[in-house]
Amino acid sequence: MEPIRYGIIGSGMMGQEHMRNIALLEGTTITAISDPDAGMRAQALALAGPDTQAFTDHRALLAADICDAYVLAAPNDLHAGLMRDLLATDKPILCEKPLATTSADCRALMQAAEGRRSPVWVAMEYRYMPPVERLRAALVEGAAGTPRMVSIREHRFPFLEKVGDWNRFNARTGGTMVEKCCHFFDLMRLLLGSDPIRVYASGGADVNHRNERYEGRMPDIVDNGFVTVDFANGSRAMLELCMFAEGSHWQEVVSVTGDKARLDACVPGPARFAPDGKERHSEFVISDRATKREHREVVEVDERILRAGDHHGSTYYQHARFLDLIRSGTGQPEVSLEDGYWSVLVGEAAEHSIRTHQVIDLRDFGSAAVSAA
Repeated sequence: MEPIRYGIIGSGMMGQEHMRNIALLEGTTITAISDPDAGMRAQALALAGPDTQAFTDHRALLAADICDAYVLAAPNDLHAGLMRDLLATDKPILCEKPLATTSADCRALMQAAEGRRSPVWVAMEYRYMPPVERLRAALVEGAAGTPRMVSIREHRFPFLEKVGDWNRFNARTGGTMVEKCCHFFDLMRLLLGSDPIRVYASGGADVNHRNERYEGRMPDIVDNGFVTVDFANGSRAMLELCMFAEGSHWQEVVSVTGDKARLDACVPGPARFAPDGKERHSEFVISDRATKREHREVVEVDERILRAGDHHGSTYYQHARFLDLIRSGTGQPEVSLEDGYWSVLVGEAAEHSIRTHQVIDLRDFGSAAVSAA
């Protein structure tokens, strides 16, 4: 079998995580990388090896036509424009989240992709964290009964330093609720099996980056907040985000509560941010309502996979599924452009709610976004 040749567009921190995980899969090779930053290109080439071609512009990479699939991992505000060029090709695409910084741009990309034969997969890594996959499987088996509530808590470290400090301002990221939390809004919709209809959020920029200045401007990204989301089927979800909570035992806890039980997926943070620098296993917990007993499982993940990224192995498992899709030549991506759109729409509404202190009806807010597209 001929190896699948990947082209990486954007070779910063997340682009390099994609590269490390692709390298763990059999029958793959990275033939090209593109990044305007010389330092990032050099780091990516050191990972990929001497046979990989490096480009300063993605258009030159596409014109070379030496790839079977593309991975987009550039800064958020570049996604919409880069995706328009990628959609004009006939190759499979994996686009790092968020699909774009606004729901209007997401909608425009959905329209541009209509009739396209090759798949487009939006990278929602948190779906593929092993404890979250264990929770999803238990939910399908009926362990929780009918899911009525989802609660997601992320207590973590601040945003990391990126090239050009692009992740310090809402204008480039879409806002923290889009940049970071689109993962969680995607999970809510997936776990509850329904579309969101209403959002209320409260948050602020209270601790992180207060002493930083960029051309005289202070960063405006939110570093903590609560978001409540109502769904069309009557269920509801809540996000609790704190980005100045280094050292928390669990970085993420995803809980689904139904009429039979509560299911918890408990995820540690990356080893490089742990006090002892060591990887820890995650856990899956069932709290049964009828027996009032708790069942707890350790969810083990190969340490090679854990070391390949900061997302508890999920980038590897996502790429394995994406590779299967490429090789099959048929089927649909597990995370669609529509999924990417919904995750950004809720994040955009949450940002708007934080600023205005209003409840946002997505049926109106979404219609305005669609009209803008």
